[in-house]
Amino acid sequence: MNDPLGTLLGNRTAARVLLYLFHHGEAYPTGAARDLGLAQNLVQRQLEKLEAAGFLVSKLVGKTRIYTFNPKHPATGKLRELIRVFYEGMPSKDREHEFGTRRRPRRRGKPVRE
Repeated sequence: MNDPLGTLLGNRTAARVLLYLFHHGEAYPTGAARDLGLAQNLVQRQLEKLEAAGFLVSKLVGKTRIYTFNPKHPATGKLRELIRVFYEGMPSKDREHEFGTRRRPRRRGKPVRE
């Protein structure tokens, strides 16, 4: 897959983590690593770098650290706009492959689409 966002950022893992975060709104390292098929330490490192730069904030929920975009950083809005352009430019097949993992339980009795 051609990865212009990864080229722009200089790191394909950072690009995938940012797209994942844009899609889901929040992320925790273990879940993101599992969903993206990456090593947990790679995802953790990228999230920590983005938090150190101020683009992300994190909070502990139980023993799990949850990362979200930092609404107080002046450049976060522009970063999200840039990520949105790449996200919306992804072919739907690639987007489904990358982010197709179901994050919430299915409502009881709801039929499963095939």
